[in-house]
Amino acid sequence: MNPESVLTPTLWKLLEVQEETGDCFSLRLEPPEGYRFEPGQFNMLYAFGKGEAPISISSDPDRSDQLVHSIRAVGVVTQELQRLRAGEQVGVRGPFGQPWPLEEAEGKEVLIIAGGIGLAPLRPLIYRILAQRQRFKQVYLLYGARTPKDLLYPDQLELWQEGIEVRTTVDRSMAGWTGQVGVVPRLITAEGFDPANTLAFVCGPEVMMNFCVEELQNRGVAGSSIFVSLERNMKCAQGYCGHCQMGPYFICRDGPVFRYERIQPFLNIRGG
Repeated sequence: MNPESVLTPTLWKLLEVQEETGDCFSLRLEPPEGYRFEPGQFNMLYAFGKGEAPISISSDPDRSDQLVHSIRAVGVVTQELQRLRAGEQVGVRGPFGQPWPLEEAEGKEVLIIAGGIGLAPLRPLIYRILAQRQRFKQVYLLYGARTPKDLLYPDQLELWQEGIEVRTTVDRSMAGWTGQVGVVPRLITAEGFDPANTLAFVCGPEVMMNFCVEELQNRGVAGSSIFVSLERNMKCAQGYCGHCQMGPYFICRDGPVFRYERIQPFLNIRGG
């Protein structure tokens, strides 16, 4: 592949901007013909005059008519993307990165564990599992957010219960909330899965992921059967700039999905 081609954004038409929660929104884009991605991969989205940011793809990987990115507005680039309107254009590079290894889960129980905006990179995986539901044994989605208003995709959470077990929790309750209150690892404790025949896919804040992995291992799930998705300081998406280096790995090129036992020694090491 020509290096210049992967470093130059192409222009995609913005079809819709949808508010998801107080600080999260989704961009629905019209991809070019032939564009394909695998669950867990990301694109670099470019906002004119502001720069670009790595954003995980959060749409159905088997739909070619649209591509969705769910984004938390926390910086200059993402705030500029939030201000866009239907009909405008977005610069896109990708897809990049290693996907969720769904083929390893065939014939096993599956734990999908998400915190906050971390559900977005896992949503394509859920779509693919539901489309191929017969390949897997019991499938659990364990999802937590700060408050009920911060839960992403509430309508889909209800729909997904037709094919998988969905458990939600929040850190702080609100009027009308009748669900669980507490941290995500408590959901792991409550489920009766077979740890020796389980694969876990985890995405969320790193602190939350660390506690979830600890709980999974306490339950007997091997580090080789746990996969985490990381997004840290990615700039070029090709491993050229070194911003996202973690030990011997580049998050953009070798991740963002990693087998936990592979990346664990470097998770608490910060770059200079």
